Amino acid sequence: MEKGYLLLETGDRFEGTLLGHNSSITGEVVFNTSMTGYQEILTDPSYAGQIMTFCYPLIGNYGINAIDDESNGLHMAGVVISDLCMTPSHYLSVKSFAENLERAGIPCLAGVDTRAVVKKIRQAGTMKGIITTTPDIYETWIAQATLAPSLVDKVSTAQMQHYKGNGPHVVLMDYGFKKSILTALLDEGCSVTVAPYTTTYAELVELKPDGIVFSNGPGDPTALKEWLPEIKKMTETFPSLGICLGHQLIALAYGAKTDKLHFGHRGGNHPVKELETGKVWMTSQNHSYVVTDEGINQETFVVSYRNVNDQSVEGLKHKKLPVVTVQFHPEAHPGPTDTYHIFKQFLHTIKQSGETSYATTY
Repeated sequence: MEKGYLLLETGDRFEGTLLGHNSSITGEVVFNTSMTGYQEILTDPSYAGQIMTFCYPLIGNYGINAIDDESNGLHMAGVVISDLCMTPSHYLSVKSFAENLERAGIPCLAGVDTRAVVKKIRQAGTMKGIITTTPDIYETWIAQATLAPSLVDKVSTAQMQHYKGNGPHVVLMDYGFKKSILTALLDEGCSVTVAPYTTTYAELVELKPDGIVFSNGPGDPTALKEWLPEIKKMTETFPSLGICLGHQLIALAYGAKTDKLHFGHRGGNHPVKELETGKVWMTSQNHSYVVTDEGINQETFVVSYRNVNDQSVEGLKHKKLPVVTVQFHPEAHPGPTDTYHIFKQFLHTIKQSGETSYATTY
């Protein structure tokens, strides 16, 4: 192990011990407040291209198991933590946190004052950063450092994937979906087709779905603006549920606007108020962008959920069509399961929308 550094575009420098991949790596520096669930966070495709700062100081205590991955790989650019446990203790553990990152070629900077990093991000906002062993490269790096607006093409499936069930046939539009979304649909008996984000309306119609789920994913939703007309046609034809990035894309398809939060919502305890009932749900969230109030067509959509902390839009419901969206993650891995009922409500909507094909060929 050698000394490493996190350099921020503000010029701030944080020192730590570098484990694993030792080549300089640039990413968007963000933080997550969850106390557990680091394995799910590491494997969430929505974090593609980001340098994750874990707020909770003790990371790696229960190791890495063989069942909690949210995708087939690790997609984030790098990891920054305070105290790293090298000798995990859990009966399901098959490798350590450090071994997991090393095998994936992802750098981990440990022994960092993560409180100071988070404080800087909260003050200055989400920003570019670099994990490196060479602290004096700031001027050269900052002059050429860039971030891709979207990495959906890196995390979306390249071809259709089919899962057989006895219930409604749901197409899961893959912008970087979490495995737990697929698991939730399969647990409800659905037949599921995971479709590439480039799937057109005409191609989707050929699949004869009973409903569509638009998944989470990384980056700026406006980077996918060329697909908005296709998304609008899909939602006008089939019952639809948008989650996180999927929520933002559906909103954009109907003329709404999105904006970037100062430092985003990432954690497992974000309170969200359901406006129709007045109930407050604790939710799992992971996003930088939000749908703004100003662009929402009040004749088309009603705001169904709001964030208790900052009043940002957390969900939309179409006034005429069976289309609902949520900014948070109802599958909640990691996080509370308060809003899992959204999946059941979506399937109930499918059944109410008319006869379903209940495809059994997948």
